Amino acid sequence: MIRIEEYPYTYHTLSNGIRLVHRYTPSAVSHCGLTIGVGSRDEKQAENGTAHFVEHCLFKGTKKRKGFQILGCIDGVGGELNAFTTKEETCVYGLYLQQYHERFLDLLADIVFHSDFPSRGVEKEKEVILDEINSYLDTPSEQIFDDFEQMVFGNNGLGRLILGTPKRVEAMSSEKLRTFVSNNYTTDNMVLSAITSTPSDKWFALCEKFLGTEPASRKTHRRQSPPAYSPKTITLERDTYQSHIIVGNRAYSYRSAQKVAFSLLNNILGSGAMNSYLNMHIRERYGFTYAIESAYTAYYDSGVFSVYASTDKRHTSKTIDLIKKELENMILKPFCNKSLSRFKNQLIGQLVVNADQNQTEMLAMGKTLLNFGKITPLKEVCRQVEQVSCSQITEVAREVFAPERLSVIQYG
Repeated sequence: MIRIEEYPYTYHTLSNGIRLVHRYTPSAVSHCGLTIGVGSRDEKQAENGTAHFVEHCLFKGTKKRKGFQILGCIDGVGGELNAFTTKEETCVYGLYLQQYHERFLDLLADIVFHSDFPSRGVEKEKEVILDEINSYLDTPSEQIFDDFEQMVFGNNGLGRLILGTPKRVEAMSSEKLRTFVSNNYTTDNMVLSAITSTPSDKWFALCEKFLGTEPASRKTHRRQSPPAYSPKTITLERDTYQSHIIVGNRAYSYRSAQKVAFSLLNNILGSGAMNSYLNMHIRERYGFTYAIESAYTAYYDSGVFSVYASTDKRHTSKTIDLIKKELENMILKPFCNKSLSRFKNQLIGQLVVNADQNQTEMLAMGKTLLNFGKITPLKEVCRQVEQVSCSQITEVAREVFAPERLSVIQYG
């Protein structure tokens, strides 16, 4: 068993409802992020792309800072400030030397709660985001994943694009952004996660000083669950040299008891390691594809599993058949304990390596506390992986890899 040394998590809730989680590190570099429980799935259809647009414009100016002052505040002392939007969260995060806690927290509170979204900045950012959309449309290996989720989740928010459409982006205005923030950036739906060398009590006092004074607010929006799933097979014409393929299905939510077993199965199948089944049995054996991998994304109330491959158009049908056969073998050929134990050790090793990267760990802390109300220690996560049985692997394979439940999308 891998020896795991980890510092404990300490929790606190500010007077306005923002939840905090802190973990000590002896490093002089601090990592901190504010995770907000709003993403593209929380938008109304007419708002599609707004969460992402807001995230871009948080750096354009506040009532007391110009855009250039925001950009230089943390970068100017050797740190970094960044943000991202997913389908279920928006996160503003950074890293900096520990003596700049007050500088970072003051800036974070200012841009999240007091951005004024100046019209000039909004108009400029439209061009940036339109260019981002065009760049994405030029990358079929990325676009196909969104097309697949649109097919699997339909008109639900999970099926919409994070970036929005060019038409929606061009229609953005300062007022629309302010309204979206007012409705969705609520203190009861925020978590501040941090890994610092500052003692927890002192850190929490600083957070109360800079973030706790903001008015308390509560979200009123309720997420809509995706409609019933029915498998589909579609071919989309794209002007590409290669054929791009995804075979997949709906999968487990991150609250499902089957999540750990399926995460292990996905890791075995093809989540990036050179010894994955997809890589060994399709890429290495047949040489049809340079890129082949599986992915599992768990959402609040659903999930999606996919196998992606790119191949010469002459080999498209054969590659799809090989992928389906590999998935069927996961059902028909149960793992022995010795083989499964080897893959458990691999996944546990990956988890420990990821936890040793403070930025990755800090971001995971925020998302986990936001959605579960607590963080499962790494030792417990590894124990859960160890407890997965061969029969559990076969069970989740039957549920997700059943041939009649698979959807296929290809760029022809």
